[in-house]
Amino acid sequence: MNRRSFMGTLLATAASVPAYAAQSSTQFAGLRGSLDVSDFGVRPDVFDDQSKLLQSILNRASKENKPVFLPSGTYVVSRLELPARTRLLGTRGASRIVYGRGGTMMSATGPELVHIEGIAFDGANQSFDDTFGGLLHIRACPNVVIEKCDFTGSSGTAITLDTCGGRLDRNKISGAAGLAAVYSVNATGLAITNNVVSDCSNGGLLVHRWEIGEDNTIVSGNRISRISARGGGTGQRGNGINLFRTNGVIVSNNHISDCAFSAVRANSASNAQILGNTCLRSGETALYAEFQFEGSIISNNIVDGGTIGISITNFNEGGRLAICSNNLIRNLSKKGPYPAEFAGFGIGISVEADTTVTGNVIEGAPEYGIGMGWGPYLRNIIAANNIIRKSPKGIVVSVVKGSGAASITGNTIEGASRGSIVGHEWTKAVTKDLALGSRKPFPHLTVERNIVS
Repeated sequence: MNRRSFMGTLLATAASVPAYAAQSSTQFAGLRGSLDVSDFGVRPDVFDDQSKLLQSILNRASKENKPVFLPSGTYVVSRLELPARTRLLGTRGASRIVYGRGGTMMSATGPELVHIEGIAFDGANQSFDDTFGGLLHIRACPNVVIEKCDFTGSSGTAITLDTCGGRLDRNKISGAAGLAAVYSVNATGLAITNNVVSDCSNGGLLVHRWEIGEDNTIVSGNRISRISARGGGTGQRGNGINLFRTNGVIVSNNHISDCAFSAVRANSASNAQILGNTCLRSGETALYAEFQFEGSIISNNIVDGGTIGISITNFNEGGRLAICSNNLIRNLSKKGPYPAEFAGFGIGISVEADTTVTGNVIEGAPEYGIGMGWGPYLRNIIAANNIIRKSPKGIVVSVVKGSGAASITGNTIEGASRGSIVGHEWTKAVTKDLALGSRKPFPHLTVERNIVS
């Protein structure tokens, strides 16, 4: 029985298949009407580059608006240009494409749609011509769907998307040696969900724009681990999820561990929501909102490990307007990836302007639990109803001339051996414990109803 007859028989009997086999039947149904590359002379597990033949099959399928099926086996390709309507389907863990060297592996510019499912991409650690190149490089496509694919051995990114919408879902990416596992720039409605990303040289998921603007990407449910910063720097690289100039992005329910710098780093990204993430053993600040942003919500996250739990800073650059609530922060360190600057490391939460810090639990910050302001960069900060334990200083607040209003109320501070609430001029403590009363009050501060033990 040939494959087509077998598939027809299988589909005809699909109605009688038990419920536990429904997923498999659905997968086969998606192949109905597809072009099987083996019917056109493409052979698996041979050393020859089969790009020209595979290109012609993809072009034909695009004109006929049909999917292409890649049977199990290994296929060598390079310089493959995806046509206007690309649907390439394989069997996950069995259909494998290996980069054959020369230019790029697989790219597209301006297609109507690109749907790739169940393919393993192997870059064989060979170089690409394009600086931002990857195993899969797509430009100006409103509907990209990459799902259930595996990506390994890329000397650049695994996936680069330039001005694209759609979704990346349930992919597995490891060993990307370039800028990141996934690099999205100027997205037009993108979701990056439920992917597994590990052992990348410089970045996990990067969501960027050339200029500040609405991006609205959703990054959710991903598992990211062991992200290095081999390209150097003090935070440009080495982040699990990095937002740059992207407004309106949601980062939620991700599990991020062992990143050289931040689990989530949002730079000049307004209206960002960083919610419900688990962030383990970050090398520097676990959750970061910095530079030119207006509007950031960082809530319900777990931070276990890092040098600073959460930093919402750079009021001098316009960074302001945030909610920091209901986060759990513990096991921080004073040892960072570079010599400490400014306030240093070992801080639970650091904030500067137009921000509420409420309902957080901080334990074991080796410098202090909450830092409010930096020199004169303090305005409209509320720290209320937080629990701070086992930190030498509980809350540090700027009392430099020109500092704006700050309210410190209803916090529970335990075991602060060097002061529960202390006024600072930059890094220097200049007051006694304000929680116990002060003979030299500061008009910009409200300190009341805190519980100290």
